[in-house]
Formats: sequence, structure tokens, C-alpha cells
Amino acid sequence: MPDALRDYAVDNLRYIRDAMERASAFTSIPGWGGFAIGLSALATAAIAEPMTVWNPRRWLSVWLIEAAVAAVIGAVSMWQKARRSGARFMSGAGRRFFVSYFAPLIAGAILTVTIVRSGAVDVLPAVWLLLYGAAFVSSGAFSIRVIPVMGVGFMLFGAVAAFVPLAVANLLLGAAFGVLHIIFGLIIARNYGG
Repeated sequence: MPDALRDYAVDNLRYIRDAMERASAFTSIPGWGGFAIGLSALATAAIAEPMTVWNPRRWLSVWLIEAAVAAVIGAVSMWQKARRSGARFMSGAGRRFFVSYFAPLIAGAILTVTIVRSGAVDVLPAVWLLLYGAAFVSSGAFSIRVIPVMGVGFMLFGAVAAFVPLAVANLLLGAAFGVLHIIFGLIIARNYGG
């Protein structure tokens, strides 16, 4: 095969592969991992509830630990699902998913530090839920259809959390991070392969 023809064929294959990656959805969202995150969040809400009144800083610490635990559960279960299905983690769709997912979460981390420094800890549940929901709404454009729906659910809980005291907002954190993750985790596990 002449070099020019081979180069032409390689360029065409590269174009086809790139077009298919752009058209594909990131499907390595772990349903069972979401279910486990939901159970963990329900336990955290129960542990943190009495702290909302007498020690908001300790309440914050409990939820930050939960965020780390949830991140580990999510990362490990996503990696396992991608490995089982043979999906490339950083494919075109995967890259776009992660960029649009992490942008609102980074904003949330920065706002958390700023809010804690200002002493307005009671607004954190609203900020967390709104930005976590925004992460799923924006990344859902590159993933399975239920992801943006779940994101809207988190944003609705966040909107309510913006107008209630911290003790009630803690219950909303438990309901959103717990119940929504459990419900959507089961939907994803059933309909999208685990």
C-alpha cells in the first residue's frame, strides 16, 4: 500500500473514531456506587443532625468527611464499571463529562472555604445541593438521560435549603444525597448495567 493511501486511510479512521466518540455518551456512571453513596449520606445526616444546633463546625466536619467517602465510593465504582464494560475512562465523552462535572464542584469547594471563613455555615447546604445538581445537569449532556433529571432534583432540594434553618437543611442534605442517590442508583443499575 503506498504511503499516501495509507496516510489517507489512517486520517479517515481517526476522523471516524473522533466523530463516534463525540456522538457517544459516557455510560460508566455506577448505579450501585450511587446506591452506596446514598446509604452513606443517610447515615451522615443522622450523625450530623444533633450538631446543627450545638456545634455547626463539627457538623461541617462530618459532612466534609462524607464528601471524601462519597468521592472514593464514586471513583472506585466508576472505575470498576468502566473496566467491566471495557469502556475507556478518558474517551471523548468521558473527558467532556468530567470537565462539565468538576467545574461546579470546584466552584462549590471555593465557595465552601469562603463561606466558612465568613461564618455563614447555615447557607452551605443550599450551595452544596445547588452546585452538585448543576454538576449533574451540565455533565448529563454527555451521559445517560437520567443524570440531568437527578441534577434537577438536587437543585430543587438546594432551592428549598436556601430558605430554611440549618437543622432542616441537614434533613434536606440527607434526603437529597441519600434518597436521590439511592433512587437514581437503582434506576441506573437496573437500566444501564450496574
